[in-house]
Amino acid sequence: MKIRKIEVWPVEMPLAEPYSIAYETVEKAVNIFLRIETNTGEVGFGCAAPDKMITGETGETVIEAANGPITERLNGSDPQRISLIMENLKAQIANFPSSLAMVDMALHDLMGKKAGIPIWKILGGFRSRIKTSITIGILPEKETVDHALKFRKQGFKCLKIKGGKEVQLDIARILKVREAVGKEMELRFDANQGYTVAESLEFVKGTKPAGLELIEQPTPKNQADLLGSVTRGVSIPVMADESIMSLRDVFKLARQDLVDMVNVKLMKVGGILEAQHINSVARAAGLEVMVGCMDEAALAIAAGLHFALARPNVVYADLDGHLDLIDDPSSGAVILKDGYLYPTQLPGLGFDLKD
Repeated sequence: MKIRKIEVWPVEMPLAEPYSIAYETVEKAVNIFLRIETNTGEVGFGCAAPDKMITGETGETVIEAANGPITERLNGSDPQRISLIMENLKAQIANFPSSLAMVDMALHDLMGKKAGIPIWKILGGFRSRIKTSITIGILPEKETVDHALKFRKQGFKCLKIKGGKEVQLDIARILKVREAVGKEMELRFDANQGYTVAESLEFVKGTKPAGLELIEQPTPKNQADLLGSVTRGVSIPVMADESIMSLRDVFKLARQDLVDMVNVKLMKVGGILEAQHINSVARAAGLEVMVGCMDEAALAIAAGLHFALARPNVVYADLDGHLDLIDDPSSGAVILKDGYLYPTQLPGLGFDLKD
């Protein structure tokens, strides 16, 4: 089996409701889709969700990489040799993580379709579903509560609330949400690098009555020592997100005991294969893992889901990046029911894009 045809194209998807985090407001998402066809007729699909601030890429640079080194490396190669292909590509486009993730997804999709088995079962098949949080951006207190109640009514069991701009306002929002949704709803908080150490400690102390499950990336990503100071100073788990872009990053955080948990996003680390390596380091260090996402089409969410279902150490999921996208061509690649995500049970990533 050899790869004989490679196609790539961008899709711009507006958000039904724009959202704000500590450092930006997001109104639309551009994803790049990849189609790989073999000489024996199998077709695999992948998806990149570039973000200039996070992955260092744009839609244009992903397409340039796809039409250049990616096509050169894939054309005529054996798609079943995923590790060889990805190692060679990393040597050429190491600073293009979502581009690498796109290729990695398509190769895994091909492998599963060739075998007639869903990827989550090929990779380990630990669980058949996982609970996902749904995110509430930075909003005024009343609107935050309104969104929380709406999501509870829709069946979600876990909320991730964004903040990081104003500590006292964030504390007030969290306490009001807890009061509104009751004790059963799980609450997580993501500061997206917006706090100092002192503000992080103040926030955790102020929200103690709300029983937060965790706090995610409270301090700047390039100052790991600050993250460690928060971890040592608070009573709830601290999760690294923006601080993790590679296997080396998680090794350094784990070796110095700077965090309790890590958020692994395929778009940041370069795909399923690399995510498995990162998860192994985290497991060896006793760190729990969340699989996260960016503003990703359902096809990319499916890849994250298959990774999460395969490994026992991936105990949390924040896979909601597709839910607010308008005109997602891969809508239906995952199944959401009562706050849990399920795969489609079809081979590979479980979805075929229409021509």
